[in-house]
Amino acid sequence: MPAPGSADHGGLNSSRVRDRMVDRVRELGVRDPRVLDAMRSVPRHLFVDEALASRAYEDTALPIGHGQTISQPYIVARIAELALEGIADPRAARLLEVGTGCGYAAAVMAQLFGDVVSIERLRALHDRARENLRPLRLPNLRLVFGDGNRGVAAGAPYDAIVAAAAGDELPPAWIEQLKPGGRIVAPVGALHQQLIVAIKDASGRVQKTGKEAVRFVPLRGGVG
Repeated sequence: MPAPGSADHGGLNSSRVRDRMVDRVRELGVRDPRVLDAMRSVPRHLFVDEALASRAYEDTALPIGHGQTISQPYIVARIAELALEGIADPRAARLLEVGTGCGYAAAVMAQLFGDVVSIERLRALHDRARENLRPLRLPNLRLVFGDGNRGVAAGAPYDAIVAAAAGDELPPAWIEQLKPGGRIVAPVGALHQQLIVAIKDASGRVQKTGKEAVRFVPLRGGVG
């Protein structure tokens, strides 16, 4: 069935196209059926430039302008899977995404978590994500324009925080806004980046575990 408010886009709304993408994500190691269903339900072609629409369901990152990319489907799914671990009832949980970009990952997260807040520092991308997401009518997703390094204090505390840009360290605001027992899934590093999971204990200390090598755009401060 075509996505809400979308045209056929040359067959890209076909469930077979998304099924092939999901099969590839599964082959790469993502097993959580909730994540695979979410990936299948979100029409990725609505979030890429029309000139690149024919490549929307390839397992690759694609440019979205302003030096940014829409993340590889496997990476979106892997981050979602890691964010879900240890959360008993995701539909009652709140997640913060840092780096809205074109809005695709936020749409996937909104299928999985009860409340999603997504912050973007570039006004052009924030506005674009809002337009991209409008046809999907996701009442549990809120977009914020601002500096992601500072998190979004108004929505805290969060059960999980995920990021689509890599800093040298986790910003203190993220740790402060995370619930005890909550987790951060984010790339860390400059030349050599690693996807990490950081879990906050009851005393406020954070234990970090490295997962796999990744490549993300750098985490920047301020707005533009």
